[in-house]
Amino acid sequence: MVRRTDWPQEPGPGDRPEAGAGDEASARGDRSRRGRRGGRAVGGARAARGGEFDGSAHSGGQSGDFPDPSRAGAGKSHEREPDPAERARAICLRLLTGTPRTRKQLADALRKRDIPEEVAEEVLSRFEEVGLINDAAFADAWVESRHHGRGLARRALARELRTKGVDSATIDEAVGQLDAEREEDTARELVARKLRSTRGLERDRRLRRLAGMLARKGYSEGLALRVVRRALEEEGEDTDDLGHDGF
Repeated sequence: MVRRTDWPQEPGPGDRPEAGAGDEASARGDRSRRGRRGGRAVGGARAARGGEFDGSAHSGGQSGDFPDPSRAGAGKSHEREPDPAERARAICLRLLTGTPRTRKQLADALRKRDIPEEVAEEVLSRFEEVGLINDAAFADAWVESRHHGRGLARRALARELRTKGVDSATIDEAVGQLDAEREEDTARELVARKLRSTRGLERDRRLRRLAGMLARKGYSEGLALRVVRRALEEEGEDTDDLGHDGF
């Protein structure tokens, strides 16, 4: 038997076969093909994801998920204009919340907001019918509050009510709650509170300051002078030489 001795040697652990030029070209071609296939796969995935949001990729039109901007607001032109009567009622209710008001005050507010006059009259009349507007009750409460809180006399109270549109008959009835005796008692209280701050001044100056305070609150000149003279006399001031027809 003849033993064969020309078997090819197997490469060792440290031996690496040398790649020829053909092998390198073949490897580069494989990588290029894999890159193109991967690029097409990525591009297809991106297109698929983009198609979820953009319907124009297939139809060439607007996306089905977003409204057509050209149609936005098309329905607004058909909205109903607010009813003037509804506006008037809302304005009056808002103004009456927590604060009583006269009919004239509310009418002025509606006119400033361009409510037609005939609509305003209809709404205000309806408010009067149900008791939401009551000029007589307003006048009574005004007199009681302003006389007790500010010490205003009948003349000043009547002037304020006229500026708020209350009619003369209603004003006379309201201020009639204050009789002459109550009005003079209030004047004395006002002078007594103010008298201390005038101490140290000349008598005539004290007289003018105190009487002027009463006059601004609507008290008549005769009543103011009489009340102030008595208050000064009680403090020991000599008032015999003071006139009785003015100050």
